[in-house]
Amino acid sequence: MKIKEVIVVEGRDDTVAVQRAVDADTIETNGSAVNKACLERIALAKERRGVIILTDPDYPGDRIRNVVNEHVPGCKHAFLPKDEAISKNGDDLGVENASIEAIRMALSHVLQTYEEPLETITWDDLHAAGLIGGPCAKQRREHLGILLKIGYANGKQLLKRLHTFHISESEFREALIEVYREEQQ
Repeated sequence: MKIKEVIVVEGRDDTVAVQRAVDADTIETNGSAVNKACLERIALAKERRGVIILTDPDYPGDRIRNVVNEHVPGCKHAFLPKDEAISKNGDDLGVENASIEAIRMALSHVLQTYEEPLETITWDDLHAAGLIGGPCAKQRREHLGILLKIGYANGKQLLKRLHTFHISESEFREALIEVYREEQQ
């Protein structure tokens, strides 16, 4: 599988994992210390070939994703579910731990950000759906993030991602139905 875009990852181990899964070039941010030179390389790559951001499904990974997206708007995003990025002994979370299949799956469901968010889903919708403020809200958000391929997010981040990735009300409702269906089993 050849990827034309340059994939932004956190470090060397992530590059190795991605290149085991697909034929692609990467730019490494060297963790959360994303410097100006790195951001300039990412901007050039976006201009020439396009960029896909694939960071660890944790707080530092989200921070890197946000820093890059803020300085280089319009990047594409791929998300790995947390359970696909945990090391065999369970003590490490990252792209480098993901299987070839999980990386390929994440890269086959790339999402584009939009400068003008689609704001049809509201905070009240999230609350009414049991995605914030309830005993199972975190698990529901995690499952919803997997189904919509937008990764896990807290309530505020979820609403922003739904808007940023132009998730329609119908996509949201269909995924929510599946969340509840599986919860009942």
